[in-house]
Amino acid sequence: MVTEILVKDLRQAFEQARELDGSMAERLDVFADATRKLHPSTAAIVDRLVARLKQHDAGKDAPKPGDAMPPFVLPDETGRLVSLKDQLTQGPVVITFHRGHWCPYCRISISTLVKAQPRIEALGARMVAIVPDRAQFAAEMRQDCNVNFPILSDMDNGYAMLLNLAIWVGAEMKEYMTKIGRLLPEYQGNDSWMLPIPATFVVGKDGRIKARFVDPDYRKRITIEELIGALK
Repeated sequence: MVTEILVKDLRQAFEQARELDGSMAERLDVFADATRKLHPSTAAIVDRLVARLKQHDAGKDAPKPGDAMPPFVLPDETGRLVSLKDQLTQGPVVITFHRGHWCPYCRISISTLVKAQPRIEALGARMVAIVPDRAQFAAEMRQDCNVNFPILSDMDNGYAMLLNLAIWVGAEMKEYMTKIGRLLPEYQGNDSWMLPIPATFVVGKDGRIKARFVDPDYRKRITIEELIGALK
């Protein structure tokens, strides 16, 4: 009974965070703070994962501003192939990596990007999101978050690996995710238990990176103002 109440409260915190009229950080912090208060043991598992990743400089070697963004050709939720080259013909591109449709922080983040989409497109830019999920789950995320930009499936984290963003979740996190029914093998179609570090790249029409945000702590994401500033 206690678990059911806590889960209900977390769901309410998630909805509150997603609908909050605030910044990206404020929305994410609402859910992170609720998790820490209601499920401190879960927050501690995340803290240990983040500490391990930071200890090993995870994400440090991802492409940097000034580098050419490695090209991609990835399927959207309908199976249509989307390429970076084609996207760049229409202007700058904002590329965001997300852990999956099941991740509340990713849903809060992508919902915030949806609300900022008019401001981003007003600067001539387009957005694409990349997840390691299979098409059916990418479609679920698109529908749940009212996304009208491409959500692309990076099967087996191949593109994330190319960018030095792929990480193993670790034995403790794997055990925890399995316990609560977050089964990555089902979502991704492989048993590697790997995820991308959430990251954002602003790529100019010349194909070079103008700004990036990479943080092993998936509770943190780029701010909309940073995105707008990079595009300007």
